[in-house]
Amino acid sequence: MRMIGKPSFVLAFVLALLAAGLAAAPAMAHESAGIVGGFASGFAHPFAGPDHVAAMVAVGLLGAFLGGRAVYLLPLLFPVAMAMGGALGFAGIALPGVELAIAASALVLGLMVAAGRGMPLWAAGAACAFFAIFHGHAHGTELPAAADALTYSAGFVIATGLLHLAGISVGLSARWQTGRVAVRTLGGAIAVLGVAFLTGMA
Repeated sequence: MRMIGKPSFVLAFVLALLAAGLAAAPAMAHESAGIVGGFASGFAHPFAGPDHVAAMVAVGLLGAFLGGRAVYLLPLLFPVAMAMGGALGFAGIALPGVELAIAASALVLGLMVAAGRGMPLWAAGAACAFFAIFHGHAHGTELPAAADALTYSAGFVIATGLLHLAGISVGLSARWQTGRVAVRTLGGAIAVLGVAFLTGMA
């Protein structure tokens, strides 16, 4: 009973995070209006975008679901690639299809979790890094002019890490059959959100 209770509690926590993200105004996800602080604003910013919340949780789920080195490599790789994308955005270097890639990230990563199958670490890493660049670019482009870039970025990365950890916490429950079903179901829910993001329904 304890084994099932703990994954259920953490699953409820992650679903609450997703709900909070969806409750926030989607337009806030990639706009700097009204965000003028440093660390606190950077920390709060990821939670304002449901597309970012969904993708970050999916990265943690995927890492834990694959197991082994993926548990820590994927959540470490994503912020690194995201920082690279953020630097490009901050420098004013344009990337094509940023919003489309961000919306697609929830769909693709969610499907990878829902599939419930193993895959090469390099493939999972490549997918995470690819989408991370676009997530980072969007936020780097819209870094508030009044914010300190270093502290704002630190807050943003830490908040992203917490979303990864939330996904990992649920993903680790896949060692039990009930947890495995819950993880794949959550991956499917994130994929559905991705479709909603792509079609403009969320």
